[in-house]
Amino acid sequence: MGEIALRRRREPTLDVDVFEVKLGEEYLMSSLFTVAEVELARLGLAAHTGDRLDVLVGGLGLGYTAVAALEDPRVSALTVVEALPDVVDWHERGLLPCSAALTSDARAALVTADFFATVGAGLPVSPERPDTAYDVLLVDIDHTPRHVLHPSHAAFYTDAGLRRMATRLRPGGVFALWSDDPPDDPFVGLLSSVFGDVAAHVVEFDNVLTGGTSANTVYVARRAEP
Repeated sequence: MGEIALRRRREPTLDVDVFEVKLGEEYLMSSLFTVAEVELARLGLAAHTGDRLDVLVGGLGLGYTAVAALEDPRVSALTVVEALPDVVDWHERGLLPCSAALTSDARAALVTADFFATVGAGLPVSPERPDTAYDVLLVDIDHTPRHVLHPSHAAFYTDAGLRRMATRLRPGGVFALWSDDPPDDPFVGLLSSVFGDVAAHVVEFDNVLTGGTSANTVYVARRAEP
């Protein structure tokens, strides 16, 4: 998909260190803007009514979604699936602000694998967990369902792709997805055809670079109880 790079710079207007990830020439994420990544975990978990939750996060990134999920005491196990071994290595080396909280938690496991070729295809994430279904799937990989990082990801955001992924959810399980765009009505309709119970949450946050407000979307879909 291109060269992945982690950068740390000083933001003079706030006098803080900023961690940024670039893929080729594209900015993927910045530690200046983590509100929606945290809300992805909180909104996804809030939609589940159970306890002792087995959670999978698709996309490790800076780690904010995974750490926010671990803050919920109902989470008994957390698997983070990341396709790029460099990103896993950054956290194992403790290079990011969230790394210690993530790697020191006994509930968390970092797995180097392609989310779309495993869980997204309705398949196990690893041979060690051949039959695992999850209570909550939290996914933050592509920019939006329409603006994907690699053409191979596009099939996931179709009716067939979402149905394959849904087989990895237990009854009553929750799928939550981050997007950089406003709510996409056709995609909401697609989720509704697969899950039934769907909401698109607009998450607003202060943009310190522009002096205004920015927003992301978190889609939350819940699989029906038996």
